[in-house]
Amino acid sequence: MSIVVDHEKRRLEILEKVIEVFVTEGYGNVTFQKIADRCNITRTTLYIYFKNKKEIFNYSIRMLLSKVNDDIKLIIADNSLGSIDKIIKILSGIFDVLEENRRLLSVILEFFLGKSKSKKNPQERIKRRTIKFRHILASLVIQGIKNGEIKNIQIKIIDDFIYGFVEAAIYRLVVLQSKTVGDLKITASAMIRQLSVN
Repeated sequence: MSIVVDHEKRRLEILEKVIEVFVTEGYGNVTFQKIADRCNITRTTLYIYFKNKKEIFNYSIRMLLSKVNDDIKLIIADNSLGSIDKIIKILSGIFDVLEENRRLLSVILEFFLGKSKSKKNPQERIKRRTIKFRHILASLVIQGIKNGEIKNIQIKIIDDFIYGFVEAAIYRLVVLQSKTVGDLKITASAMIRQLSVN
């Protein structure tokens, strides 16, 4: 009797285990064999699910980001919250995800900053990854201005201001190796509330 394998389930199991490999080894030091060993499978089996380590790494990042995106959609759909509260709640959630994944953040930055031997401009790669988030922030700001909740300030200035808190959190967690950005979360919340018309 043959064994039926749920390939999607197996793929997710691999992705859950592989993040720790990237965190402990660093992107540049991870090999397909190390990933296969951690997952208790052969390299040949691993090739059934993924072409190479870059594809695995990209999928693992997507898996993390899909949870963040789902959380953001729920916040945006919550009609009991005003624009300011939605922005603060989204930012707070992102700070929490960054804290929980601070070790993975280092690996992601290593990857994007070109240590992955990519010839693409790292600034452009990072910029492309942040456009969707910045668009969400801008949309909330526009809605807040239209609803009379947020001061009528240039949208790009507010967007840069809010996104600057995310960059500061990443800097603290990766470069300064802080374990938390709780104080930044409090500061960001207080400063964003200053954008309120009331």
